[in-house]
Amino acid sequence: MAAFIDLVERSLRDETHSEFDRRVDEQATRLTDALRAGRLDNPSFGLGIELEAYAIDEDNQLARVPETVFESPCERELGLHNVELHTDPSSFDGEGIVAQAAALRRDFRAVQRAAEREGLEIVLDAMWTIPPPEGSDDYFTDGNENEGMTVAANMTPSPRYCAIDNDVLQRTGGSITLSVPGLERAFPSILFESLASSIQPHVQVPDVDAFPRYYNTALRTLGPVLALATNSPLLPPDLYDIDDPYRLLEETYHELRIPVFEQSVNRAWEKVRFPTEIGSAADTVDKLMADPTCAPFLREWLVDGDRETFGDRFWELDHKRGTYWRWLRTVIGGQPVDQGDRWSIRLEYRPLPTQPTITETIGFQCLVAGLVRGLCVADHPLSTLERDAAERSFYTAVENGIDADLAWVTADGTRTTDSTVIYEELFEFTRRGLREQGVSSDVIEDYLAPLEARWTERTTPSRWKLARVGDYLEAGERFDDAVSEMQTEYIRRAGTDDPIVEWP
Repeated sequence: MAAFIDLVERSLRDETHSEFDRRVDEQATRLTDALRAGRLDNPSFGLGIELEAYAIDEDNQLARVPETVFESPCERELGLHNVELHTDPSSFDGEGIVAQAAALRRDFRAVQRAAEREGLEIVLDAMWTIPPPEGSDDYFTDGNENEGMTVAANMTPSPRYCAIDNDVLQRTGGSITLSVPGLERAFPSILFESLASSIQPHVQVPDVDAFPRYYNTALRTLGPVLALATNSPLLPPDLYDIDDPYRLLEETYHELRIPVFEQSVNRAWEKVRFPTEIGSAADTVDKLMADPTCAPFLREWLVDGDRETFGDRFWELDHKRGTYWRWLRTVIGGQPVDQGDRWSIRLEYRPLPTQPTITETIGFQCLVAGLVRGLCVADHPLSTLERDAAERSFYTAVENGIDADLAWVTADGTRTTDSTVIYEELFEFTRRGLREQGVSSDVIEDYLAPLEARWTERTTPSRWKLARVGDYLEAGERFDDAVSEMQTEYIRRAGTDDPIVEWP
């Protein structure tokens, strides 16, 4: 623990900030030169995805993940209950999509088997609502102070996470307030951010000069795509202080993950937010540079040896990107599809909650990649939509899900808020983008049809959850029990891999 705390303390020193920022500035200059020299161009588009989930015990209560599970193909996330899976990059074509699905299914089965050997289950869900045995409040507040540093007991024991936590806490007076419908209270840690789980599709763009068009177009799709995906409408009931559960069901947001993540950090700096447009790929480096530095580390604290790979040469810059929390983010220098000695530039699409099934997860990977590709290859005018209108569209999707008042520009340049028109174009241009990449009709329909049915049937995971809780309340259940019954049914149905539109 002494070495752990020493790293956290060193991270927060003024001299570390100064040296870290100096290195970041130098690395940013070299990376900008590489961008302008075409060093990050690649032969083809590529795909990847990250998937977060959480563990439960045999009573469906939140559970901590034992070390043995991390011997399977998953990694730690913020909370002790979290796991994260990710795929290696594949080409953006029919074979690549099949490969992404196969890899994600294979790894998820392996992680699930490892968890089952410990008497646990891994749940594909965007927000846990059945608390651990000690209750949600105790889980989030358990911790201690060590050499003046706050150490949250149920946070993954990573010096980086602990440093981020203490950097935020030092700027917020030692506590962080979460305010959403039905709850307003202060927590002694950012750990409440681990309420939420997400997926992040990645799209590698081969042409650096074309990257701004893809980025600025993707920015304007965030609202409509999120509205189809919403899956975190409720917190654990023991966190609420409410008199009227029916009113809560009316007032709660369909995607609580967004305010939970934003408020866990933004009380210190406005770092988690809707992005702004870019004029060039180099602008993404400039925006990263301008972002406040949070919990800096220096490479030699953790890594020995020469700086030979991209990750080594730009270690501090990449560390800073890890706290650049925009809902659409640029990743520069990651592993490209063809590997070798190439670097890459890609979109990281960040607002989407974890989905109930692997099929729907890959569906959103296809939707994001196909939509952005289809809009750009058609020279669609969506990029002319005002950025402020796109931001309003995004946050109304957060609050109202598929009933959101969305904004769009149609193929003929007409501005519209008609969701029927918006989703007709959204799926039309997604199919166009997938066909452009050589994806077969069968693969397209396998993954898009369940998502398109969400729109035609007005069914999303958040809608299903709220309706189920309402049904249990009508049957005379207490609110806590109604949420528990809903969550138990969700876990069972998600385990069948049937898409949400087929759930009764």
